[in-house]
Amino acid sequence: MTIADYLKQRADHLTQAGRRIKDFQVFDFNYMPEQPLMREEVKPIIDACLRYLSTGIANHVFIFGSRGSGKTLTVKHLGRLLAQQHQAEVLYANCRQHNTSFKILAHLLGVRPRGCSLDELWHRFTEAHSGRLLLILDEVDLISEKDRNKDILYLIGRSPRNYMTILLSNHPKFLNTLDESVRSSLQTELIHFRNYDAQEIMRILKDRALLGLKDMPDETMAKIAALTTRATNSDVRVAIKTLYYAALEESGDIEDFFNRARRDLITDILADLSDRNLMILKAVANIQEPFVKAVYEEYRRLSIQEHEEPFSYVYFYANLSYLQSIGLLVLVATKVGRTYTNRIQALFDAEMLRAIWGMRFGTAGSEVHGLTGTHS
Repeated sequence: MTIADYLKQRADHLTQAGRRIKDFQVFDFNYMPEQPLMREEVKPIIDACLRYLSTGIANHVFIFGSRGSGKTLTVKHLGRLLAQQHQAEVLYANCRQHNTSFKILAHLLGVRPRGCSLDELWHRFTEAHSGRLLLILDEVDLISEKDRNKDILYLIGRSPRNYMTILLSNHPKFLNTLDESVRSSLQTELIHFRNYDAQEIMRILKDRALLGLKDMPDETMAKIAALTTRATNSDVRVAIKTLYYAALEESGDIEDFFNRARRDLITDILADLSDRNLMILKAVANIQEPFVKAVYEEYRRLSIQEHEEPFSYVYFYANLSYLQSIGLLVLVATKVGRTYTNRIQALFDAEMLRAIWGMRFGTAGSEVHGLTGTHS
């Protein structure tokens, strides 16, 4: 078979597959369904927003939960409803894309982030928004370490305008990293988005299939939901992408589609990690018996090798919780002798880590041992 033959064969195959799909958009991670899944965690967010819009007294909210647990989709949908039904002014910024206070304000103002100071941008922002305002800051834990004081949170917390913020993060301990003056001024209400269970993922898949597909057997979606809850910390994005791959192929093994979808997502997650978190994963990979304390010592060695200031043990452990929340590892209580300790089970692929480490730090010392790349 020539390249031209294969190209034609696959093009014909995808044309046939396209006839089984009514709407490709429902498989896009940016797709906003008209009716997202209702869950108990949404109620206190709604109550907080309505209290604020009624009283003008800021009721800041910190929403945390694992990657793919529906935080962003739910809050964006709620913001849209509040704007439509209650004439609320709602602004949104993703701190991955705009990762300093300066860049966030410039984005919200729609100006280039050059030529003026942070104070000037803040003054312009308060002039432009003199009334009640709901400000959603997504992935707030990704505000750069260069913005050490997270100035925008301090400015909002101390502003006489009484803006309300909704902070979203995969990192459950993010608030602990803030300066005490910021924490005390915000006084955030904490809301945990639990992981979806298999039935909830099944409902989401059925909704997407109803809108986007001409047909998909329930047993196929049930298998995808079970695999997702068991092997990905219930990341619904993996489930949706698996459904998409299954729809494109007339036949094939669902587990193969699932592993392909999970590999796609984990590659993106690894590439987005900070240097310190990448070093933690490499330390996990380098230790044959990855108990937490042994991994910490290896992490410290790698940090010194790469001229990076290592986390303290407390912050190291907090980042293990974060890495668990985004589906890259699991902490497993293991009995050693007469006591229990935590052993780290890796959920990432060794080859992916090796490639990203090589791009980030060069090939020297980039060997990764101890992983098969098939953890689940």
